[in-house]
Amino acid sequence: MRLFVAGCHGGETPKHRTSAFVLDGTLAMDAGALTSGLDVKAQCKLKAVLVSHAHLDHIRDLATIADNRAQCGMPPLLVCGTEFTIGVLKKHFFNDLIWPNFAVIPSAKAPAIEYVSLEPEVRVEIAGFTVRAVCVTHTIETCAFIVERKGKSLVYSGDTGPTTRLWQLVDELPRLDLLLMEVSFPNEQHVLARVSGHHTPETLDAELRKLRAPKDVPTLLYHIKPIFEGRVERECARIRGANLAVPRLGDELLL
Repeated sequence: MRLFVAGCHGGETPKHRTSAFVLDGTLAMDAGALTSGLDVKAQCKLKAVLVSHAHLDHIRDLATIADNRAQCGMPPLLVCGTEFTIGVLKKHFFNDLIWPNFAVIPSAKAPAIEYVSLEPEVRVEIAGFTVRAVCVTHTIETCAFIVERKGKSLVYSGDTGPTTRLWQLVDELPRLDLLLMEVSFPNEQHVLARVSGHHTPETLDAELRKLRAPKDVPTLLYHIKPIFEGRVERECARIRGANLAVPRLGDELLL
């Protein structure tokens, strides 16, 4: 699997884009930067988007990629999430008020997007990948994703604070090639992190110790808030016994 980093931050500036990762050019994990981080050709190559939850920084570019793909006459982009997340998208986003309902545009028979409901912990085949959604701990219903293909696997944490079930399932995997793990605030902002359902380096350290062998798992840290970027990276650098790195916009990794 090849991973492309279209967006990896917990906020936006001219140098920071919100969460969006693309596997093998066809499967996206979250949609914070699918149009700001991909050219039109790459947008049209996508087959599906896994939506971890309905917060704006993870869904915002669903609006513009649906518009672009409709103009290009592409097949429907599969928008995959839990029943709750899809319900929020239908009611509050693609609702003909905030944004046109691209589930019936250009037509009901050939729409720009098509919803796929995911039942937590049930394996499904999406765009050539095996995917499981796993509920994690955030301020609204949110899922991590376990993604497998051709003997390789990765885990995308979604937005989460300390959680349990995800790590139980991860330790059952025969192998884990990459962990994409959120961390948002520096340790001094631990109260804000807790009430907003995010990690600090301190809680991240404790979380990684739930893994059987954290030092053996390449771990990319994403969702760092731009305001606190330097402090969070310095504090994460002090975590021992783990294999940590911070991705940059435009990075490509071959698993």
